[in-house]
Formats: sequence, structure tokens, C-alpha cells
Amino acid sequence: MSIQQHDGQAAPGAPQQQAARGNWPNGIAPYSSPIPMARTHLGHALVSEWTKIRTVRSTVWTLSVMFALVVGIGFLTALGLSGDDFTGQPLLAGGLFGLMLGQICVITLGVLVVTSEYGTGLIRTTLTACPQRGRVLLAKATVFFGLAFVTTTLACVLTALINSALLGDQTRPSYVDAEDFSGSFEGGKVVASGGEWLGATVGAGLYVALLGLLSLAVGALLRHSAGAITAMLGVVLLPLVMALFMVGEALQDVRRMLLEYSPLNGLASLYRIPMSEDQDATGWPLLGGLAVVTLVVLAGAYALLNKRDV
Repeated sequence: MSIQQHDGQAAPGAPQQQAARGNWPNGIAPYSSPIPMARTHLGHALVSEWTKIRTVRSTVWTLSVMFALVVGIGFLTALGLSGDDFTGQPLLAGGLFGLMLGQICVITLGVLVVTSEYGTGLIRTTLTACPQRGRVLLAKATVFFGLAFVTTTLACVLTALINSALLGDQTRPSYVDAEDFSGSFEGGKVVASGGEWLGATVGAGLYVALLGLLSLAVGALLRHSAGAITAMLGVVLLPLVMALFMVGEALQDVRRMLLEYSPLNGLASLYRIPMSEDQDATGWPLLGGLAVVTLVVLAGAYALLNKRDV
């Protein structure tokens, strides 16, 4: 049967159209998208995760609270100590107290980066758009770690500058031996060495960012916000709390080990006020240990993400 126009005449080109359709199975030509197709790569996943994390209100609020806690408590601590001629602490040590609370915000955000998508079911859309699950996890980890490190380090730098400005006029009393002081002196005044500045800024920012990355990995393992946040708070706080209540002589070795390897001790050591008996601890070895643990847990999260259903 031929294709005809309304006046009874055959439409021009109709036989050619029929012949063209006849070259395909069932006479239906395959669909050709007018949008140019490109091979996806990690960069696309990074852009996607960056768009997600920066457009969610919880990210802005959580990091803002962290920044306010670190800088605000650091300022109040330095202001309260500024009336003393000698505080007995390293110049930049006051920045620790705000960061001990601020790190909880980073831990919470690290968990929510993964578990919020599981809670809403959007993880199915994410993995449909990017079937390579390892790429998704890598993109989430990279974007979050970079954001957490930059914001935390910036807060630590500002706090260190405040402490240096308000407490930089301290002088060493005659009864204080320079070798027994964990900070530094120069010309009788309390100063911060290059190592102290590095530990209280870049080191502290890296330490908290790694804790946040570990939280992200735990969130990928548990896929539950409350459970992952509770687990991470236990990892951070429980060793120190347990050590405080171990008063028996038989438990001193356990107490010493808990204090030495406590995450809070690693953070305090970067500020040159360690909680363990090793008063010369700098915190960098514990930071390296935290990096190894984080990589191991991330590897476990990657394995389970590829093994189990969404």
C-alpha cells in the first residue's frame, strides 16, 4: 500500500522512505540522540558530588557552627588568659579547646555525606547515574576531605593568630626551667616555633579532616546516620573516658595505652599539650596512624559497597 497525499497523489519520496525503513528490523530505525555523547570519568563524579555538598543547607550550617566554635572558644580562652604573665602552656595551646568541640561538627557532616542519600533513597539515583560504585565513593571522599581540610585549617590559622596576638607578651618566670616547658622561649618570652605553628594549623586541620573522612567510611559501612555518628563519638571520646576511671594499679598499663592512642591525645599533642606521659609527643605519628586506619576502613567500605545491594 502506498502513502498518498490527501488529493490522491503519491507523496514525493514515499518509496524512498519505505525503502529506508525496510532496511531495519520491524521497519523501526534506532534512536539517535541529538546530544553529543561523551565518555564519563572521575571529574564528572567530582563535579556531581561538589554540587550536592555545596547546595545542601546542612553543609553550610554545620561548617559555620564548627568555625564559630573553633574561633569563638579560642578567642574567649585567649582573652581569659591574657591577664596572666605566664599561663604555663605553649603559646598556641588555647586553640585546642574549641577544636575539641568543632571536630564533632566535621564528624557529623562526614557521616551525613553518605547516609543522607541512603535515608532518602537518592543513593539509587546516584548509582544509576554512575554504576561504578568505587568512583562514587572516591568522589565523595575527595570532595568532603578537601572541604573539611580547608575550612578547619582556616579556622585553626585564625585561632592561632588570635592566641599569638593576645598572649605574645608572656615572659618566663625564674622558677620555670625551659627544658621542662613543652613550648618555646625566645629572649625570655613565650613564642611559637615553626613546628608549633605547623602542628596547630595544618596538622590540626589534617587530623580533624581525617576523622571526618573516617566518619564518611563508617557511614558507608553502616548506612545509618544515628548509628554511624554514635560509633564515631565512641571512637573519639570513649578511650579517654575509660582511662579517667581506671584508678587501680593493675590497670595502669591499660590506662596508659588508652591515653596514648586516644584520638583526643593525638589532637592535643599537635598543640604540644599531650595527655599521655610522653611530654615530648608532637602528634604527627598518631596522625599517620589515623591515616592508615582511615584508608583501611575506606577499603572495607569500598568492598562492601560493591558486594551488597543498595
